[in-house]
Amino acid sequence: MNEALFKEWLKSGNVTISTLLLQTYKQLGLTNDDLVFLIQLKSFADQGEGFSNIHIIAERMRISKEDAFKQVHHLINKNVLTIETKTGDDGKSKDEFSFELLWEKVLLCLKQNEREQEKENTEIQSKELYQLFETEFGRPLSPIEIQTLNMWIDDDQYKPELIQMALREAVLSQVYSLKYIDRILLSWEKKNIRSKDQVEKESQSHRQKKTDFQDQSQNNQSVKPVPMYDWLKEFKD
Repeated sequence: MNEALFKEWLKSGNVTISTLLLQTYKQLGLTNDDLVFLIQLKSFADQGEGFSNIHIIAERMRISKEDAFKQVHHLINKNVLTIETKTGDDGKSKDEFSFELLWEKVLLCLKQNEREQEKENTEIQSKELYQLFETEFGRPLSPIEIQTLNMWIDDDQYKPELIQMALREAVLSQVYSLKYIDRILLSWEKKNIRSKDQVEKESQSHRQKKTDFQDQSQNNQSVKPVPMYDWLKEFKD
């Protein structure tokens, strides 16, 4: 590469474009031409020129100046570009292109995608949960039982993993009843237990108390059996 050309290349600088914009611009309803035009505007902003030279952009994109200005208005109407008036250090007012609305829309897309992904994951976990219940119960679930499971997930906002833990506790107690499982879930809710890790931590704490009790009983030469942790104790008291 020619040295003068290389220096000119370095002098021209770079344009910083978020990968998130490249991932979501179609979701925002932007076309390829819209994206390229925004990148052109951003190139001026990255060089400290808040108000891009539309005439130069028109030449770069091989479009007329009229079409270039139409593209600016198009992006403004799309609510991804605004023109703001700011006062400089010299006290003079100047117009600048702002991309704030664009970044806000990108973030909204990300949140929407996350919600959709969570919903999809929940649906998959729900189907797996139904199959697990049917396997443990040894029979298909009735429509009312399926409705109860849906209410636990949709209305009570119980995580599928928490319901699975409650099922495990019921199976260990050899009680195959959704009513019993519902009371376990309610007891956990009262104790602010909302995840699998919290259930295991609570169970571990009980096992440690059980071990300490047995050690103490052995020291007293009088060992008494300690029952399995009764999650529903408060309902019986």
